Amino acid sequence: MLSRSRKFLSYYKPYLGLLFADTACALVVATTALILPLCASYITKNILAGITAQTIIQIMVMGMMMLALVLIHTACNMFVDYRGHTMGAMMESDMRRELFDHYQKLSFSFYDEQKTGQLMTRLTNDLFWLSELCHHGPEDITISLLKFVGVLVILVTINPKLTLILFLFMPVMAVYAFYFNRRMNIALRRSHDRIGDINAQVEDSLAGIRVVKSFTNEELEKQKFAYENRRFVESRRDGYKSEAYFSNGMIAFTQLMTITVIVLGGVAIVNDTLDLADLVTYLLCIGILIDPIQRAVNFTRLFQEGITGFNRFMEMLEVEPDIQDAPDAIELAQVQGHVEFRGVSFRYKDDHNYIIRNISLDIKPGEYIALVGSSGVGKTTLCSLIPRFYEVSEGEILLDGHNIRDIRLCSLRQQIGLVQQDVYLFAGTVADNIRYGKPDASRDAIIEAAKKANAHDFIMALPDGYDTDIGQRGVKLSGGQKQRLSIARVFLKNPAVMIFDEATSALDNESEQAIQASLEQLACHRTTLVIAHRLSTVRNAQRIVVLADNGIAEQGTHEELIALGGTYASLYNIQLKI
Repeated sequence: MLSRSRKFLSYYKPYLGLLFADTACALVVATTALILPLCASYITKNILAGITAQTIIQIMVMGMMMLALVLIHTACNMFVDYRGHTMGAMMESDMRRELFDHYQKLSFSFYDEQKTGQLMTRLTNDLFWLSELCHHGPEDITISLLKFVGVLVILVTINPKLTLILFLFMPVMAVYAFYFNRRMNIALRRSHDRIGDINAQVEDSLAGIRVVKSFTNEELEKQKFAYENRRFVESRRDGYKSEAYFSNGMIAFTQLMTITVIVLGGVAIVNDTLDLADLVTYLLCIGILIDPIQRAVNFTRLFQEGITGFNRFMEMLEVEPDIQDAPDAIELAQVQGHVEFRGVSFRYKDDHNYIIRNISLDIKPGEYIALVGSSGVGKTTLCSLIPRFYEVSEGEILLDGHNIRDIRLCSLRQQIGLVQQDVYLFAGTVADNIRYGKPDASRDAIIEAAKKANAHDFIMALPDGYDTDIGQRGVKLSGGQKQRLSIARVFLKNPAVMIFDEATSALDNESEQAIQASLEQLACHRTTLVIAHRLSTVRNAQRIVVLADNGIAEQGTHEELIALGGTYASLYNIQLKI
C-alpha cells in the first residue's frame, strides 16, 4: 500500500510548480471566504453600533473591500478550476502513456487471458476518474481544512458553549460517513468491472459484425449486450444508493446544525448571553462550515472513484512481463539464419498438457522447411517459440548458435518475418501499412517492396494509389490483396528468417498462385519455415517435417516421404481424393 501511495504521488513531480500555484490559490479562496463574514461582523458590531455622519462612508469603504475580496476569490477560483483541471489532464495523459507502454511489453500469454474491453476501460474510464482525484484532491483538502479550522476558531471566539454543542455532531457524522463510504467503495469497484465487461462485449460484437449479420444474430447480440448493460445498471444503482444516503445524510446533519444554532442562539439572546450581531456572524460562519463539509463529501466520492481506478491501473502495471531481456542480452549482427531446436517441449501453463514434446530440429541457413501434420499437433505454436512470443517450457532454441533467451527481444524479432493466414492491417493508407515493416522507409522502398509482393499493380488501380485509405482492418480490400500487403510489409523488413503460417489456405486458386509466387521470391536465400495445410504447396520444400503428438514423426523430401508410406503419405493421399 505504501509503495502504491508513493507511486501515486510521483505523478505530481513534473507539475510541482502548477501544484503549488493551485494550492496557493486554494488557500486564498479559503482565506477570503473566512474574511467576508468578519467584514459583515465588523459592520454590524462596530460601524452600526454608533451611527454618525461617517457611517455611510465607512459602510461603503467596507463594501469596496468586500468587493475586492470577492474579485480575488473569483480569480483564484477560476485559476483552480482551469489550471487545476489542466494539471489533472496532463497527469492522466502520463498515466495513460505509461500503461499503454506497459501493454506493449506484455506477452501473448497475458493477452490470451484478457478481454480487450477490460484493458481499454483501465486505459480510459478508470484514468479519467483518477485525473479528477489528482486535480480536486489537493485543493479540496486545502480549502476544506483551512475553512474548517478557521470557522472553528471564529465560532469558539463568539460562543464556546454553543460551538461545543455543535461539535457533538461530529462523531456521529464520522461514523455515518465511514459506513456509507465503505459501501460506496465496494459498489464503485463492481461498477468499474461491469463497464469493462460492457466494453468487452461491444468490442467483440463490432469486431465480428460480419459474422453477426451473416448468421442474422443481431437479436442474440442485443440480448448479450442487454445482459451486460443490466448488470452495469444494477452495480451503479447500488453505488448511487450508498452515495445518496451518504451525501444527503451529511447535508441533513449540516441543516440540523443550522437549526441548532438558530434555536440555541435565540435562547442565548433572550438570556442576554449573545447579541444579534454575533448570531448573524455565527450563522454566516455556519454557512461557510457547510462548504468544507460538502467538499469533504465530494472529495470522498472522487477519492473512491479515483482510488478504485488507481488500484485497477496499478493491477495492470504490477503484471510483470513473463518474457523479458536477460541482463546481459546481446544484439545480433549479420544473422545467417541457422535455427536449432534442442529437446524443446512447451505447455501454456504448468497445470496444462504439453502441446509440443521433445522437438529437436536443425535448420541450416537458407534452408526451406515445411511443417505439416494434423490439426492440434503444435505447428503454429512451434513457430511462435522462435520469436519468443511464448517461452519454451523445456529445452532451448538457438539462432546462429545463440540461445534466443540471451538475445535482446527487439534484436531477435527484427530478424524474423511472419506472414499469417489471418492478416491484420491497421486503419490508414496502403503506404502506412507497408511502411509498418520499416517505419523510416522511403516511398521508393515501399513501392519496391510492393512490386516484389506482386501488389503494385492492384495498388495503382485503387482510387488514390498508395494513399488510399483501406478502412478498419483493411475491410476495403480482398483477402488476396490484404495478404499481398502483408507480404510487402515483410519484404520491406527484410528479415533473415521467414515463417509462413498457412498464408494461402484461405485464398482462391488465382490468388493463391499469385501469393505463392510472392512467397517463393521472399523465401529466396532466407531460412524459411512454412506451415502448410495444403500439402501440394510444399512439394518443393527442401525438407518436410511431419509433426505428431509425441514429436517429430518423420522428415525428408516429398518424394522420400511418399516412398516411405508413413503419416505424410497418408495425409497427401487423403488430400488427393478430396
